[in-house]
Amino acid sequence: MKRLLSLLLMLLAFATVKAQGDVEYRAEIGAGAGLVAYEGDFNGSVLKNQQPIASVIFRRLFNPRSGLKISGSYGKLKGSSKNADTYYIDFADQPYGFNSSLADVSIVYEYNLWPYGTGREYRGAKPLVPYLAIGLGATYASADNDTNSFAVNMPIGIGLKYKIADRLNLGIEWTMHFSGSDKLDGIADPYYVKSNGIFKNTDCYSALQLSLTYSFMAKCRTCHNADE
Repeated sequence: MKRLLSLLLMLLAFATVKAQGDVEYRAEIGAGAGLVAYEGDFNGSVLKNQQPIASVIFRRLFNPRSGLKISGSYGKLKGSSKNADTYYIDFADQPYGFNSSLADVSIVYEYNLWPYGTGREYRGAKPLVPYLAIGLGATYASADNDTNSFAVNMPIGIGLKYKIADRLNLGIEWTMHFSGSDKLDGIADPYYVKSNGIFKNTDCYSALQLSLTYSFMAKCRTCHNADE
């Protein structure tokens, strides 16, 4: 019995030392890639005309539940009036199609539904957590009919992140970008209906991306322990 008790105490001490040795990181950097889909006048489904997109990512972590992500993305948008359920008089005889280059820069606040990570600072934390995201961004689109558009956008998304190693984080995220422009497809107001509101009767796009980030900027253990 004494030997068993001693063994349990040794295991407990080892687990405590290991937990205290885990490092909390304050930032991540990495990249992502996936598919982006145009949502506007000339596309009838989010599953049609999906195009490639790639991103660079910097994430500043506030605590195990929240952080701020800054990302820059480049991709393509594609659509055609053939895919739309609406009848357009201007394109009745000659269907309209477009290919646009898309650049996006956004700042997004992320909130994890559970604390994310491992170690003493993440008691009750999970290595696999879902999260919500909302923020502000800027969009620049250049269509093949020489029409350029610059607009603000509001990204709203959901995601899942998984800590595959101490410094490596794997994530998957779906985000809808509500833009303030109706010219991402190269045509403004094909309905000939004026509307008020920054996101009313405008073009949008959604992106599904897989990302890999590297954690750095270890938090000072001595300073942090002193706070406890």
